[in-house]
Amino acid sequence: MDSNAQPRLLIIYTGGTIGMIENPETGALQPFDFDHLIDNVPKIKMLKYDIDHVSTEPPIDSSDMSPRNWQDIARAIDDNYDDYDGFVVLHGTDTMAYTSSALSFMLNGLAKPVIITGSQLPIGEVRTDGEENLITALQIAAARRIDGSPMVQEVAILFENYLWRGNRATKMSADNFNAFKSNNYPALAKIGLGIHFNLDVLWSADPTGTLTVNYRMDTNVLFLNLFPGLTETSLRHLLATPELKGIVLKSYGAGNAPTASWFINAISEAIDRGIVVLNVSQCLNGRVNTRRYVTGDRLATCGVTSGNDITSEAAITKMMYLFGLGLEAPVVAQALATPLRGELS
Repeated sequence: MDSNAQPRLLIIYTGGTIGMIENPETGALQPFDFDHLIDNVPKIKMLKYDIDHVSTEPPIDSSDMSPRNWQDIARAIDDNYDDYDGFVVLHGTDTMAYTSSALSFMLNGLAKPVIITGSQLPIGEVRTDGEENLITALQIAAARRIDGSPMVQEVAILFENYLWRGNRATKMSADNFNAFKSNNYPALAKIGLGIHFNLDVLWSADPTGTLTVNYRMDTNVLFLNLFPGLTETSLRHLLATPELKGIVLKSYGAGNAPTASWFINAISEAIDRGIVVLNVSQCLNGRVNTRRYVTGDRLATCGVTSGNDITSEAAITKMMYLFGLGLEAPVVAQALATPLRGELS
């Protein structure tokens, strides 16, 4: 990009609270259209960027987000990749971390910013956070390094005061404007009076690479959230789910699980049948260390893969992505333990 050229940005509007409006009959919030959103942010014109937009039809609440919607977002980026310097995705907060994680894997070779943002309050309200988030996201998408390359070359979440790596972030609050946090990776940028990028932790893409999008996400995967009282019957019923290929096991602490023989046997038998089991911690901070305690060591011995410090959102979407590539179980298990897009240490 010419350093003197006007940045060309594409906004991809999917819906979410940022674009919602109150239904006059029920009082409930419902998705509205993109023109309503832009009418409430006249300051966008002050940025002097060349901005276009595309919208999903109809706009959806993020609780209805699905892999098909991820495909639509990825296709909008793929189809317009050469024509724009950066992309801003407007999205509801509830599943934002899943979408940002999924896109980070789907967009192989990405070297431009894909900044996902939204708001806790509709943009038409007086004290909305949506206006600031949208403007800041556009500024980040337009930011450049000294050599003229994009400052951000990955999928990231911008929310209030922080920019987070998309596959490292988790929604932490339903009430606060700083709704997201990355517990195991530093912020990519801190937003105050200015935007202060953390250059040491930003992703640097291969300048010779090209974008290739992998659209297929295999959804034959499940979460298994451990809790005291889990029964053998319930566990075996879950593991017998038809066409099941992978389980993200949300274990205790540093990767611990019950030592009862029925539990270990059920997990071991599932792995022998070709089901991949990835161990992630229920704790938001820290990592799985399967050799620290006997309970975790027994899981590792029977073939459970350690997820290290990956988030649950990144774990499940990475598993969908890898199975979507048509890979066999042993290859998927190995890839789950290997950083692909900076999603784990």
